[in-house]
Amino acid sequence: MNKTKTRVSDYILYIILSVLAILFLSPIFIVLMNSFKGKFFISDTPFAVPNSDTFAGLSNYTSGITKIGFGSAFGMSLFITVCSVAAIVLFTSMTAWYITRVKTKFNSLLFYVFVFSMIVPFQMVMFTMTKVANVLSIDNPIGIILIYLGFGSGLSVFLFSGFVKSIPLEIEEAVMIDGCNPAQSFFKVVLPILKPIAITVAILNVMWVWNDYLLPLLVIGTEYRTIPIAIQYLKGGYGSIDMGAMMAMLVLAIIPIVVFYLTCQKYIIEGVVAGAVKG
Repeated sequence: MNKTKTRVSDYILYIILSVLAILFLSPIFIVLMNSFKGKFFISDTPFAVPNSDTFAGLSNYTSGITKIGFGSAFGMSLFITVCSVAAIVLFTSMTAWYITRVKTKFNSLLFYVFVFSMIVPFQMVMFTMTKVANVLSIDNPIGIILIYLGFGSGLSVFLFSGFVKSIPLEIEEAVMIDGCNPAQSFFKVVLPILKPIAITVAILNVMWVWNDYLLPLLVIGTEYRTIPIAIQYLKGGYGSIDMGAMMAMLVLAIIPIVVFYLTCQKYIIEGVVAGAVKG
């Protein structure tokens, strides 16, 4: 009887998860399907599979790449994303390790400041942030990396701190006895142990920075176009939109993040659970 109930519950769970998977994947499939249609057919038959009359081949892709300068936009997005995520992973891991290992009232307060920053809506600070960035002359591709570091530090420090608490202190004491200073102890011992949560933090921030539209628009404007900003230039006058090229560019923008996610997705649950629960 128990085995029968278990099988039935497994089947029900499998059906529910399958339905959810279809719902989550259907928008991506619709965008991919419409990227091969002529732009005049997308609005009329958005859910129809391309046929001999509506199929446009790769013309949407070549047109979109030419119109928005996809190569330069891709390079700008790649530069900002890689540098921002690298800075977030490096500096927040060091911060979390320090405030976890060095027990002071100031460090405890600092930890709660990082946690509090997670609940502050971006809309509350975006205009002030834009003005400050302009005054400090960090409204450029280099300066926006510092801004991403600030906005991404809250969640990252929280996850790293939880994971650091699970690392036995005796390991660090042993290497200190062997002659390592604190910096060597962190980079040679602690940082390699932090690999699962570091990859999790990297994935979460890559998806955020790569797809972000509002922050680059406010800080660096249209002079340095990232992919989300460049795609908006497919909108013409009087509300006209080249839907075919837009769908094609959305597909090209999705591919790198999907590949990165699938490559590293096995670390996500492990890292999030460890960072949020341990300690």
